[in-house]
Order: sequence, then structure tokens, then C-alpha cells
Amino acid sequence: MSIQHQEFRGRVARLQSKHDGFSQGYAARVQSDGLIVIEPRKIRSRVSGKIFVLIIGAFLLFKAFLIAALGFDTYDERVAKLAGGNQVEQIGAVIMQSDPASVWAAQQIGPILR
Repeated sequence: MSIQHQEFRGRVARLQSKHDGFSQGYAARVQSDGLIVIEPRKIRSRVSGKIFVLIIGAFLLFKAFLIAALGFDTYDERVAKLAGGNQVEQIGAVIMQSDPASVWAAQQIGPILR
């Protein structure tokens, strides 16, 4: 294959990748010298790190509320009952096990609920 043909294929490949990027949307901006530059729009995740941390925190507070409302012994009995079920219930039991953060939060919430 000649060098010219290889260069041509390289240009076609760059154009194809640029076209693929523009298929997701594009944005135009004007540079300081007046040149209009069109760039592919960046794909951003809809779930940011802050939202993920917020969801985990809300889940831990929910567990703490359950522990405080039911009591430590009753909560542990119910989680043990869940562990004896099918696979989905066993996964739920692992997730709902008492952890130090939930126990601490339950100890703080407990006097307020009573």
C-alpha cells in the first residue's frame, strides 16, 4: 500500500471518529479571535458522586431509624429471619445487617423516638 493511501485512510478514520462524536450532539463556541469552533458534546453521567453519597447516607439513616424504632434485639431477629429465606432475601439480610454507623445513629435517634 502506498504512503498516500495510508495517509488517506488515516484521514478517513479521523473523520469517522469525529462524526461518531458529533452523533451524540455538539456545541458551538466563538474563540477570542472570532473563529467559530464546533465540538462534540461531552457525555456526562447523570449520577454524580454527591448524589451517590447522599443515597448511601439516606439508606444508613433509614436503617438507623428501623433499628431505633424496633429495638436492637427485634431488628436482629428480623434480619436473621430474612437470612433464612431465598437468595433475594439473603442478599437483603446482608445489606440490612447492623453496621457501626447505623448502630451509632440509632443510639442517637432512640431517645428522640421514645
